[in-house]
Amino acid sequence: MYLSKLTVNVYSRDFRRDHADLRQMHRTVMSGWPDLSNDIPARQSQAVLWRLDSVHRGFVQYVQSDSKPDWSRLAGDYLTEPAQVRSLQPLLDAITAGRRFAFRLVGNPTRSVVRTADRKQPAPEGAKRRRGMRIARHKPEEQIEWLIRKGGQHGFVVPTAYNGQPDVSPSPCLTQAGQPRSGDRGPITIQPVRFEGHLIVTDADAFRAAVRQGIGHGKAYGCGLISLAPARTA
Repeated sequence: MYLSKLTVNVYSRDFRRDHADLRQMHRTVMSGWPDLSNDIPARQSQAVLWRLDSVHRGFVQYVQSDSKPDWSRLAGDYLTEPAQVRSLQPLLDAITAGRRFAFRLVGNPTRSVVRTADRKQPAPEGAKRRRGMRIARHKPEEQIEWLIRKGGQHGFVVPTAYNGQPDVSPSPCLTQAGQPRSGDRGPITIQPVRFEGHLIVTDADAFRAAVRQGIGHGKAYGCGLISLAPARTA
């Protein structure tokens, strides 16, 4: 696995176009793998995840993938410095049960709600279960509950901090949108939340899979990438 660090130029027309449209940003990110076959969805085949972090007067974009990308197709003024690409194998090797990490995750905490009209209409025999509408979780306690539940699915727990509360802090990010495609009801909208805190690995294999595949929904649109660092001490 590889992690790319892209220091973007906020004055680049291409970046501004991407920043205004999640689907266009997704296309630009996937340009790092120009030779992929169309037989398998490209993002899934390379386990591509990305996140845009705000820094002083700009942004840094992190892109994680199974294979090493080629960023030469980006516009000449897209980056302010050359892309940095490094292997994540040392990080994967460091994941063991009981290990404590500091982490950052931009997630898409939602709940699925089936419309009242759909509940009243029985599905035809053999039909797939109706998909509910995804509703964003806005309350911090609901966002933390979402993360703790994901931890149970992906091999980690959030420990208790000195104040007796879960050692994680959620904060809302800017709402992002993507232009609709043919057949869509409307534009896609993501209301991401940034989680920062500590976690403890309970199942190393399950957690490595979560690091590779991402956590939650919206993975094509800047959510799901979890970054790890040595645990901070008081």
